[in-house]
Amino acid sequence: MDLLRAHADALLLGINTLAEETQLARETGSGSARGPVYAIEDELCLDLRKQLGLRRETNIFVTDARELQLRDFQVFDGDRVDAAIITTDLGAQRLAQVRSHPHVKVIVAGEKEFVDLPRAMKILRAEFGIKRLLCEGGPTLYGYMAREGLIDEKFMTVSPMEVGIVIPREQEPSAAERANPPRFRPTVFGAPGFTKEQATWWRWMSCRRIGDHQFNRYRKRASSL
Repeated sequence: MDLLRAHADALLLGINTLAEETQLARETGSGSARGPVYAIEDELCLDLRKQLGLRRETNIFVTDARELQLRDFQVFDGDRVDAAIITTDLGAQRLAQVRSHPHVKVIVAGEKEFVDLPRAMKILRAEFGIKRLLCEGGPTLYGYMAREGLIDEKFMTVSPMEVGIVIPREQEPSAAERANPPRFRPTVFGAPGFTKEQATWWRWMSCRRIGDHQFNRYRKRASSL
């Protein structure tokens, strides 16, 4: 992940990913109670980013019109990375009322409850000069980005473990899940799927092996949506 981050102008994430990982850190005590900062940790990758002449690391979060208390998350403090939020006109109004971090950029793309992702990508390119945007999820954001044809390349890790999509009864739910335990594990694609006629086809580019894990790189075929 650090190697990919080193080459990216910015990272794109769904706000649910930030909220869920923050909740997990609070439950387990592994990490800050104010959530993660998605930044490069490896020194060699940090040096590589400097050699590439890229700007300060930036985390961009996509959210709908939900209310969001920025002070609850350390990623918006501005200490390690720059931060921006893509939201709707209604979401921007709510953020204006509650946000206590005036340096966080708010990008409006969409109306009421739904973010216009194609419009948001155009704004990031034209107004912020972002050419390489690394989407780190979660599955809902990635799924809708793929539905809009906004994913050009993808990196897929093959891990030698099979857990299955149906969650077994003997698995203890987390504290946040106890009131309504989930039945299925999430997949990498959280949006409505494609028919086989509409599905995107990918061209394999390269593969690396580290231990028992396999890291694959794919590029969207020119004939795909």
